[in-house]
Amino acid sequence: MVKTYVAVPEFITVHLGAPDSPAENVTVSFPEYIKNVASSEIYPTWPENALRANIYAQVSFALNRIYTEWYRSRGYPFDITSSTSYDQKFIKNRNIFENISEIVDEIFNRYVVKQGSQNPYFTEYCNGTTVTCNGLSQWGTVDLARRGMTPYEILQYYYGNDIDIKTAPILPYVESYPGEPLRLGSRDYEVRLIQQRLNRIARNFPAIPKINPVDGVFGEQTENAVKTFQRVFNLNPDGIVGSATWYKISFIYTSVRRLSELYGENVGLSEIPTQFVEPLEIGDRGERVRLLQYYINVLAAFYEEISEVSEDGVFGEETREQVLNFQRVFGLSQDGIVGIGTWDALYDAYLGILRSVPQKFFNDTVNVPNVGQYPGFNYQRS
Repeated sequence: MVKTYVAVPEFITVHLGAPDSPAENVTVSFPEYIKNVASSEIYPTWPENALRANIYAQVSFALNRIYTEWYRSRGYPFDITSSTSYDQKFIKNRNIFENISEIVDEIFNRYVVKQGSQNPYFTEYCNGTTVTCNGLSQWGTVDLARRGMTPYEILQYYYGNDIDIKTAPILPYVESYPGEPLRLGSRDYEVRLIQQRLNRIARNFPAIPKINPVDGVFGEQTENAVKTFQRVFNLNPDGIVGSATWYKISFIYTSVRRLSELYGENVGLSEIPTQFVEPLEIGDRGERVRLLQYYINVLAAFYEEISEVSEDGVFGEETREQVLNFQRVFGLSQDGIVGIGTWDALYDAYLGILRSVPQKFFNDTVNVPNVGQYPGFNYQRS
């Protein structure tokens, strides 16, 4: 399933060839991956601002693949390929240029978004000489840098003035599938995600009934929508969201929104789900707890009474203490439990920061976690 927030994974798995080729899969740290791609795609002698603009695009491209689970939602055991017909060039065990390594160490967790969106923008690019495209021209960045443009101005030149650079937290990669099937009677944040995704898919496939309300409760409406979706896409119509149905929903949702295309439909901040289903308290674990911790850490950068916590998905004493501090600052009942009142206040405070704080200050201050029937898509860059 398309993730609800953006994070840089500690590691990324690269398939050394085209998606269906019998090639090796290599797992490396995310910074190591970006250093390899940058050293393979661009030249270390280019002006620094050109290098930085290209690296921002490479980071965003990779994070788009991870955010949308582009390959994993299709059943592949990797995150990205080394084929430039689909993704970015990666050469196993290649030498890394020192100046590129230093730049990547500084900016490997910064990515491009459209203003008002949270998803990593699909920063299509090409070399601009033997291959041209609608996105960034690698060689073109050299000329723009020599004209005195900053990395941000270079990116604006190719992707539009309505872009921002955001910073993502660094978290272990966790597959979006919750691990247990969702079925009639399930109640959780993941049910809400399924409801939202199915409703969006239904705009392109009107045979799928709309779910109303989207409340995180797996009732008969949701079951009927799941069954119809399964029939439309040739799955067993049992009304249960196991891993196969979960990832097929992710695949179709990404496709109808064109999230992995240059001119796709972005995920706006207003679409970040409030994700409240049931109270969170000491002992709880999972993605909702991790998101709670992320919200706390955003607020900690702006409220001295609130301190950062580990984003480990475990609601322990450290998290409870900062929930209490948040409740104290915002005049809420201080019980250390995240009920609907605390969650809504936390979420509203978080969105208020995203909408009102100048982007440059925000980037320098806090790690931001942030068409018809499916036509098929095969990104060709060379």
